[in-house]
Amino acid sequence: MTQSDRLIFGPGPSARRPANGLVASVMWLGGLIATLAAMAVGAVLAVFTAAAVAVIALFAGALVFLAGLALRARRTLSVRRRRGDDVIEAHKVDGTWVAYGWERPGR
Repeated sequence: MTQSDRLIFGPGPSARRPANGLVASVMWLGGLIATLAAMAVGAVLAVFTAAAVAVIALFAGALVFLAGLALRARRTLSVRRRRGDDVIEAHKVDGTWVAYGWERPGR
């Protein structure tokens, strides 16, 4: 290993001093606390994500339901048939069209 490699990579794992018993215990406890805090933050974020997905699914379901109602209403309005007595009869008399049957009975 050259001098420039030592500057880039550091002295290496053999140069590290082992931690004392008290320092090692404090570092281990700090690592445990940091791990627990990270897990708690991850759990809270997972709950928020699940709630957001549930709300999106609820709105999507409502949208599909309303779209189905709209399509059903459109289909029932377009299928309505015309009655036979609604037909208007017209004849051309002296160059003018005269319609018969457009008056409603009972008027």
